[in-house]
Amino acid sequence: MPDPPNIWEEGGYPPSSFYFKVVFERSAGIADVAFQEVSGIGPELETQEVVEGGENTFVHQLPKVVKHPKLVLKRGIAKKNSDLVEWCREVLEEFTLPIKPKAFQVRLLNEKGDPIRSWSFANAYPVHWEIESFNSTKSEVAIEKIEFRYSYAKRFI
Repeated sequence: MPDPPNIWEEGGYPPSSFYFKVVFERSAGIADVAFQEVSGIGPELETQEVVEGGENTFVHQLPKVVKHPKLVLKRGIAKKNSDLVEWCREVLEEFTLPIKPKAFQVRLLNEKGDPIRSWSFANAYPVHWEIESFNSTKSEVAIEKIEFRYSYAKRFI
């Protein structure tokens, strides 16, 4: 498999953050997964403090577990027959069915639309679904925010 192209070669600039794509499993890249903002990508290593007997000048910080923040997706309010909206409704409004987690990817794209970075999220499910405030003094798109929990993430490319 050939190495991916060097992202710094063409323009010499770091990649822009505004050109990205969210792909849910079995979504076939349909427009329902167009988002305005993605945040919360990044694992954190939780540590545990251990005090050593007789040593008062420092405390050991030992690695404990990798934690993942909530992944937050924002977009204009989607159509009511959206697959993603229906999944959120099943999980957060009805809560009568077993939760069906899904895998999805966030891909950062270059100017040609090719992925230059990609993050994969396993066993994701919505945990919070919010419609941001309405304001009669501003002419803005109505935004919905969906937060997900997931088992683990992997970075590709």
